[in-house]
Amino acid sequence: MSTRRVDASGGPWEDAFGYARAVRVGNQVHVSGCTAVVDGAVAHPGHAGAQALVALDAALAALTRLGGTDADVVRTRMYVTDRADCEAVGRAHGSRLGGVRPAATMVVVAGLLDPAMLVEIELDAVVTTAQEQS
Repeated sequence: MSTRRVDASGGPWEDAFGYARAVRVGNQVHVSGCTAVVDGAVAHPGHAGAQALVALDAALAALTRLGGTDADVVRTRMYVTDRADCEAVGRAHGSRLGGVRPAATMVVVAGLLDPAMLVEIELDAVVTTAQEQS
């Protein structure tokens, strides 16, 4: 039977909305949408590419805490609030995951929880590294 492990980032909405930053069951890890919120404030206002890097780093950190690595990422989803920012967000994604080349989706959305948030990123991973037994 697979064990369920949960990672909490301490973000302001996790308890209030009843979710976890990431969940691992067996060798699968699912990371909730990550944004550029740092210490309660949106980092890099107006800069979607920089926000994407913060979001990706948060997602990859959650994956690492549950025993995975960037090499285990199999799918990402990017939600962008302005079509003009897709290039910058895509390049940020490539800078962190270009060597892995996961299946990826980018969707332009009407907005996110805070109007200063320009991008939100989710990821899924299948842990196949030596850390798998963590």
